[in-house]
Order: sequence, then structure tokens, then C-alpha cells
Amino acid sequence: MNLEDRIVVDPSIRSGKPCIRGTRITVYDVLEYLAGGMSEAELLHDFPDLSSEDIRAVLAFAAARERRLAISPAM
Repeated sequence: MNLEDRIVVDPSIRSGKPCIRGTRITVYDVLEYLAGGMSEAELLHDFPDLSSEDIRAVLAFAAARERRLAISPAM
């Protein structure tokens, strides 16, 4: 999966927070809903602009970011 196809950072949208392409839904928003117990089916129902692939891209984006933070040298 190419994350750039699904996750974009545009300073003019949501103050440059990573968003799902074509929406104003941030990666953080989706992660918060999932962490709060919302299922993928509920997310897709409540946000019809989202797809299962978008949700997987959010999870992959978060995992990649976590990996980068884990290997970054301590300051």
C-alpha cells in the first residue's frame, strides 16, 4: 500500500495534520474513534466517504510513524 495515495499533508487543510485524501478527516480522528471502541463498520457507516482501505492506511501510517519514533536517537 502506498500511503501517499491515501494520506496527505496539506497546510491549507486542518492546519497541515495528516488527513485522508479528499476528506478533512485526520489520521488522529480515525485513531481516536478506533481507540474509543468504534468498529470499522461503525466508522464506515458514520463516515461514508471512508473506505476500509483508508482505515488500513491510517493504521499503517500510525505504525510507520511509531517505528520512526522508536528508532530516532534520544535527544
